[in-house]
Amino acid sequence: MTDKAENPNAGKEFGEGNYKAAQNYREAQEDFAADKQQVAEKARAAADALDGPEADELAQAEAAARDGHAA
Repeated sequence: MTDKAENPNAGKEFGEGNYKAAQNYREAQEDFAADKQQVAEKARAAADALDGPEADELAQAEAAARDGHAA
């Protein structure tokens, strides 16, 4: 058995079992969604990106995601 001197991560939660991280993420997403101005700005930026120089790359990433593959 290893102790904390050998394993600095002993006793800490990682991966899907990290409920505090999941809670923090969820709260951050709710805060973001509640800020209507920020959501509108990000939506405009995304729409501009679809019409910009990265449009082809974004379309390829979307197609890969739709097919279940990583971009």
